[in-house]
Amino acid sequence: MGQQEKVATSLAGTVSEEISASLAAVDAELAHRYPGDPGTRQPVHTVYVPGDVFAPGTLRSWGDQALAALDEHAPDAASFAAVLGIPEELAGPVHDRVRAKLEREPVEDLRIDFEDGYGPRPDAEEDEAAARAARLVSEAYANGTAAPYMGIRMKCMEAGVRHRGIRTTDVFLTGLMEAGGLPEGLVLTLPKVTYPEQVTAFVRLLEAFEKAHGLDAGRLGFEIQIETSQSILAADGTAAVARMIDAAQGRATGLHYGTFDYSACVGVSAAYQASDHPAADHAKAVMQVAAAGTGVRVSDGSTNVLPVGPTDRVHEAWRLHYGLTRRALARAYYQGWDMHPGHLPTRYAAVYAFYREGLEPAAARLAAYVAKAGGDVMDEPATAKALSGYLLRGIDCGALDTAEVARLTGLTRADLDAFASPRRGDLTVTTP
Repeated sequence: MGQQEKVATSLAGTVSEEISASLAAVDAELAHRYPGDPGTRQPVHTVYVPGDVFAPGTLRSWGDQALAALDEHAPDAASFAAVLGIPEELAGPVHDRVRAKLEREPVEDLRIDFEDGYGPRPDAEEDEAAARAARLVSEAYANGTAAPYMGIRMKCMEAGVRHRGIRTTDVFLTGLMEAGGLPEGLVLTLPKVTYPEQVTAFVRLLEAFEKAHGLDAGRLGFEIQIETSQSILAADGTAAVARMIDAAQGRATGLHYGTFDYSACVGVSAAYQASDHPAADHAKAVMQVAAAGTGVRVSDGSTNVLPVGPTDRVHEAWRLHYGLTRRALARAYYQGWDMHPGHLPTRYAAVYAFYREGLEPAAARLAAYVAKAGGDVMDEPATAKALSGYLLRGIDCGALDTAEVARLTGLTRADLDAFASPRRGDLTVTTP
């Protein structure tokens, strides 16, 4: 032991207290605006089905069609991996997990569409379709056939369709309440948001519904769909999307990028409208920064290239979709849109390959961090948070098993949750 150092200070204890008092409002503002990720499961995709097409067997039908596409165009692990360029050592595990997913839970998040995918209809027809959607969603949750997340996309808050969007929301939510209440996995999507005031208006609508039914304030959240340039950069030069999150008053759960409406809005010609266009990258980067720390999650858009027709065309579409999905994952867009059952095999293949190829390196880095064991990378708490979040996302989507992650890291699910969403104070690590 060396010589004990003398500790001396120059400031009175009141200085620290006064500084803390001066920052109390900032502390409260940080806690309110930037609570961090909610720590709940985020679906890897959202599937859109028109309101008049959705039926009791829709989810199973999508899974069956996806399995049939695999059987026809890539009947085994080797052929599927060859099409997509999946490494040989991952071919079997990815293929097996994709098939199991399509059999067990083909769709993670379903949106019954009353906007572009449905179009203008007579009021009586849309009323009936919205009421039918509420009944079918309630029945699906009751009988265990629901996707983990389900809901509707209503028409937007623009003047021409505002009344219709409000009424469809009311009819759908009222139908759910009459059928037994709002399911935990309920999701609402507000499209074509251009001004924060439209978000404020939708909040007023949800507040009125909650009061009418005696629901807890804030029970109803919603996603904001970013489809116009004005939602990224307002006329005064501010980032409108950040103001939209604020206008949602804690109800915003996601920002979803609308590939084709946004591309058209900024003048991209139809042949070049895609989620990897520079205009798309810019919009999503702004969305990502605006949402960071707020608990609002960002979702990529879709591709309109469908895997249909002869095998060579299906393979081409699969490669495109797989590449776009992998690209999005690398950029921390962990969710996207799928518009056709044929997209499901490549959605899950891309997601599963992404997590399985990184499992052992991520687990080793996290285990070394916990053991303070050095290695060739000097990690810190922020990296431990990212590593834990990566492993948790892999577990939630079915790419990884809890047991194998525990074996490689020495950590329980609770430990991973604590690292991914750290609270004040010391972290206590348990043994699985």
